[in-house]
Amino acid sequence: MPTGDPHDPRTDARARLLRALREHALVIGEVVLTSGATAQYLVDAKRAILLPEGFAALGELVAAQAVAWGATAVGGMTMGADPIACAALAGGADVKAFFVRKEAKAHGLARRIEGPLLVAGEDRCMLVEDVVTTGGSTIRAIEAVRAEGLEVVGVLAICDRLAGGAAAIREAAAAPYVALTSIDEVYPERPDRWPSPRSPMSA
Repeated sequence: MPTGDPHDPRTDARARLLRALREHALVIGEVVLTSGATAQYLVDAKRAILLPEGFAALGELVAAQAVAWGATAVGGMTMGADPIACAALAGGADVKAFFVRKEAKAHGLARRIEGPLLVAGEDRCMLVEDVVTTGGSTIRAIEAVRAEGLEVVGVLAICDRLAGGAAAIREAAAAPYVALTSIDEVYPERPDRWPSPRSPMSA
């Protein structure tokens, strides 16, 4: 992950991703989050990462983390994880990309995990998520992957809303959790910000 060294290319990629999130992903106004809670703002990461600059920056960061954790597969709960898994491939990671359905298909191969075949005892999965609040959807993806006998080596999120999801994800994954950015960085003027800004990175 970015080291703070201005000469580290990952530091530049993180700055570009953060700029894209601030410009394109932040939506101010009352919204209902995936968790069911009501908030006065939303980070719709897909608005930023499905544009060339955001996607390219994300690809560099996700691919670097996959290498750091020795992952052989990258994916998570559809739809939040879908573009992130694809970005890992675009960033040059030698991994399989996969998507976890909310429920198994009732037809065809009746799979819950879509993509190349993942092999229990061989594949090491890095779970990815766009925005983490409570961590509920990420935890469901972890459970689905573990149900297939697959190893979880870590969880990567684009943005952490600093609402307690990090701790829940770490406990469920029993593996490292990293957020590329935090809501304090994306929306420093947010009305519910803690008095003392917390760290944007969770290791």
